[in-house]
Amino acid sequence: MSTKHPILVITGSSGAGTTTVMSSFINIFRRENLIAQLVEGDAFHRYNRLEMRQQMKEAEERGDRHYSHFGPEANLFKELEDLFRDYAETGGGRTRKYLHDPGEAAPYKQDPGTFTPWEDVKPNTDLLFYEGLHGAVVDGDVDVAKYADLKVGVVPILNLEWIQKLHRDQRMRGYSQEAVTDTILRRMPDYVSHICPQFSRTHVNFQRVPTVDTSNPFIARSIPTADESFLVIRFANPKGIDFPYLLSMLHDSFMSRPNTIVAPGGKMGLAMELIFTPMILQLMDRKRRALAA
Repeated sequence: MSTKHPILVITGSSGAGTTTVMSSFINIFRRENLIAQLVEGDAFHRYNRLEMRQQMKEAEERGDRHYSHFGPEANLFKELEDLFRDYAETGGGRTRKYLHDPGEAAPYKQDPGTFTPWEDVKPNTDLLFYEGLHGAVVDGDVDVAKYADLKVGVVPILNLEWIQKLHRDQRMRGYSQEAVTDTILRRMPDYVSHICPQFSRTHVNFQRVPTVDTSNPFIARSIPTADESFLVIRFANPKGIDFPYLLSMLHDSFMSRPNTIVAPGGKMGLAMELIFTPMILQLMDRKRRALAA
């Protein structure tokens, strides 16, 4: 953690909605005139798209049917830790971009599924903002989580997460249901070992819980909407959280535990801005005091 160079993390698995959450934070940065260094977790995958396919093929030939993007073998955890450590200490560090599609790749004149060259982060930023799979990961001697000042988990319940992935991969990427199901099963050991534990290290978790039947995600015809969901917001440390204010601002919300608010699913963006604006301003106040000293 660093007073002079704060790091904010949004962590969650593929299809969890972290990208949607990212827009709420960008709104806060814009409104408060903060310059953020944005870092996407995909930039720290070890292999580009074609290389990853080859690695998965070779792993399967060795009898390893659980090789996935969720695990350490397919990621650069040490390089991510180096970025967080360097930024916390100096406001510097190195990152890159993963080019997901032709639109992202065109300005760089590269193929989709490749990485841009490594480069230094922007100078004189107010904070670093990471969004991806491993913002609070700990693996052996690598401890990414300890450098982040504010860690947020975005965690739909598992059946909802599977529904979102099935619909996205089938409709947007043209995969068969069998192929998506195989991916879900292949990732499960790494999900249990490297994704789930991160949500015990976060400061706040947002979990979307549908109020419609998701018993069999593999036959669901549609993704439950925000209005068909509840939002469970859990604070690791409720000290200093103004719960009466949040309950008054989030219509139809209630507390289910001393550290947990339940709100209508459509209130996620508002809830995030209400909760995190004062937290971010507090980090900025600490930063200004440290720099002045």
